[in-house]
Amino acid sequence: QVQLVESGGGLVQAGGSLRLSCAASGRTFSSSAMGWFRQAPGKEREFVATINWNGRETYYTVSVKGRFTISRDNAKNTVYLQMNSLKPEDTAVYYCAARAGGLVPAQPKADYNYWGQGTQVTVSS
Repeated sequence: QVQLVESGGGLVQAGGSLRLSCAASGRTFSSSAMGWFRQAPGKEREFVATINWNGRETYYTVSVKGRFTISRDNAKNTVYLQMNSLKPEDTAVYYCAARAGGLVPAQPKADYNYWGQGTQVTVSS
């Protein structure tokens, strides 16, 4: 069993930055690929970024590449999403997800076993 708790969301002006954190419980974190997804009102949940078990492989959706950075600290059981140059279209609830036992990163939602409760990010223009 893995429990995920996101934090760090909030209201920011366009061009600003936020850092999201996702604290994980359970012994499988260090052997699990992790992902960040987001869901805007009226839209489906979409992939944002993913990282493999040791942090050496990362992938991003095109719209955030160069602005967002995913990272992890296995000693702290935490994964981060640094978001810079935020745009109003980045407004969404952001979710952390874990591929328990899956070492490689993945983009499909179905590849993830556990999800956090989400944290709201609002970017004003």
